[in-house]
Amino acid sequence: MPRLQLWQQVATRAGLILFLSGLLVGVSAVPAQTLTSHLARTSRRASSEAPRPVIVFMTDFGISNDAVPICKGVILSIAPDARIVDLTHEVTPYSIFEGARYLYGTTPYFPAGTVFLAVIDPGVGSSRKALVVKSKRGQYFVLPDNGLITLVEQRDGLEGLREITNPAWIIAGARSSTFHGRDIFSPVAAHLDRGDDWTEAGAEVKAFVRLRIPAVKLNSEGITGQILAIDEPYGSLISNVSAEDFRKLGYSLGEKIYVTIGSTKMLLPYVKTFSDVPLGKPLLYVDSRGEIAVAINQDSFRKKFNVKLPASILISRTPRK
Repeated sequence: MPRLQLWQQVATRAGLILFLSGLLVGVSAVPAQTLTSHLARTSRRASSEAPRPVIVFMTDFGISNDAVPICKGVILSIAPDARIVDLTHEVTPYSIFEGARYLYGTTPYFPAGTVFLAVIDPGVGSSRKALVVKSKRGQYFVLPDNGLITLVEQRDGLEGLREITNPAWIIAGARSSTFHGRDIFSPVAAHLDRGDDWTEAGAEVKAFVRLRIPAVKLNSEGITGQILAIDEPYGSLISNVSAEDFRKLGYSLGEKIYVTIGSTKMLLPYVKTFSDVPLGKPLLYVDSRGEIAVAINQDSFRKKFNVKLPASILISRTPRK
């Protein structure tokens, strides 16, 4: 290697060493207290920037029209950074009870601060109230006062309710009498998402509508309950009989049980999962939410037995092997 190139490499390496040494000296010259203070400020700033709440959106609008995206547009116009999770927009039209059940089943899996926007509103435009509700789990519900909050209230309790009357929280002007999802409920959910005080929505409400749901009864015949919902598209029937109540009958897996749904009586095996019975055969099992359900392995129980809601269910005390 020529002598000139050798000296150039030596000089370059020496310069790099001096540069790095300077950096180390500069860092060591910073007082430890200053570094600690800087790190503490950074930590506080990171902790104060908590994630925004999620808006969980449920309707019976369906997805073949523009109602859902219009509501989302209203939300994003007020809270551009909103995160919106679609629970479902396929609630059976006008089925308040089905909507209540979806809220009941979903809320345990979302954190405090979540805003549930629920628009199943057959009474839209009538004298029914529009509400903001806060549960004792710290979750918010923006919905009509028609019983949608019933099951959540029974399990979680409510911290308070407000009637939505604040004109600054809704779309003013030519408000529709048939689309409160757009004009009232969506903007209120957006205000909550961006951190506005929920008590500013309107005056406090003490009385509210509750659904009348027949209680499960345990007697000498067995357990009587109600079919709450149909788990579509599979056609399974979901009851309001809890696994805890069912176990009071003393059945074990593998036993056969007389079950009467409506006026139809049948003998069903009590099993753990669908594949425990042959294809096309019915079964009784505990579903993922801890409720007693009946199904057909890879077929629709609803269609095969022509079940229509509302329907009662009686689980007999008399076992059969």
